[in-house]
Amino acid sequence: MFKTIHQYYVYILASKKNGTLYIGMTNDLETRVLQHKQKINEGFTSKYNVINLVYFENHQYVNDAIKREKQLKKWNRQWKINLIEEENKDWKDLSENWNN
Repeated sequence: MFKTIHQYYVYILASKKNGTLYIGMTNDLETRVLQHKQKINEGFTSKYNVINLVYFENHQYVNDAIKREKQLKKWNRQWKINLIEEENKDWKDLSENWNN
């Protein structure tokens, strides 16, 4: 019997460098980012054009991803910026070369 390995992602979107931030969690990062970019759902990211994937991390267990998402949402803005810039100092859209 094979066990299915799941992947869950906590991600940060930005409108631009040092712009508006959004933190989310999903089990399908490519599809979710595409939904944000296409503004499928009216809401915060559509209203403020928060569509650039600037940070993400993966987790095997959904509860770990949910816990991390809630943790990051409580962080102050500068901690979030520092986290992004540790991995992506130029705030490049990490999804720009995906075949969406």
